[in-house]
Amino acid sequence: MLKKILLCGLLLLTSSLIADAKSWDKVFPKADNVSVQKVQFQNRYGIKLVGDLYMPKDVKKGDKLPAIAISGPFGAVKEQSSGLYAQTLAQRGFITLAFDPSYTGESSGTPRHVASADINTEDFSAAVDYLSLNENVNPDGIGILGICGFGGFAINAAAMDTRIKATVASTMYDMTRVSAKGYNDSVDENARYEMKKSLNKQRIEDYKNGFYLGADGLPEKLTGEEPQFVKDYWGYYKTKRGFHSRSINSNGKWNMTSALGLINQPILQYSNEIKSAVLVIHGENAHSRYFGEDAFKKLTGDNKELLIVKGANHVDLYDNMDKIPFDKIESFYKEYLK
Repeated sequence: MLKKILLCGLLLLTSSLIADAKSWDKVFPKADNVSVQKVQFQNRYGIKLVGDLYMPKDVKKGDKLPAIAISGPFGAVKEQSSGLYAQTLAQRGFITLAFDPSYTGESSGTPRHVASADINTEDFSAAVDYLSLNENVNPDGIGILGICGFGGFAINAAAMDTRIKATVASTMYDMTRVSAKGYNDSVDENARYEMKKSLNKQRIEDYKNGFYLGADGLPEKLTGEEPQFVKDYWGYYKTKRGFHSRSINSNGKWNMTSALGLINQPILQYSNEIKSAVLVIHGENAHSRYFGEDAFKKLTGDNKELLIVKGANHVDLYDNMDKIPFDKIESFYKEYLK
């Protein structure tokens, strides 16, 4: 009887993997020369993370390739921008892992739609744990890539995790800085105090009501009066270009009181101590450009680079194949992931 149960379980697992292989739920076209497999791994908080592992189809048994863990943008899922980066870099000879951060997408963690500077930094290290034990990965040649808010978390992870040999931060945000100080550091101490009062009041309401109120997200329709960067976000997340049902920015709301932790736990405090290579990429016309430039100013050593992409805005570096500098990203990783 036990053998029959185990056999049935194996058949179900096999059929599930076949279904995953045949289905395609990404917002970008599938590449024929790359294989993709859904995988699971756990971070040190016990949260199960779900990712898509991309591999060149010509990988042979015994091959040891450099690998890259990829996540972001903030509020996105692995079927969006991070998956596009992962597939493209797999086409260029890397094993790549695009994963959903804790509390989002197909990854576990409750309550849902929570952000945490600590946990989201840890998510990158958990991905490095997983890749280090893959039979086709060179454990001494692992890098990470963060997009938007996860660009900041990626640099933060590189400051902590000495196993990370190269880091790319693309169109990065420092989510702790923008949460505490607003755009262009426009929120002062008094305004921040009032914001914290409001959020702590909301904690009581959440506890009383038994559920967590969501923060305001992108509008369902544009009025035309929105700032240009909001229009840019909307054009990605709310249209066929990038909409995905599991994406918070497409189809949900962040837990409002997550902002408290982001306000109180600034990242990048020790980024000046990063000894491994870092490449910061930002668009010339991105509203967020100052995050990347300021992060780069703090980095030290001759293995740090800043690349400003001419004519690109923040969202162009999510999926615009004419703007994302994949040739540079490839050469950077090949130099440092040996």
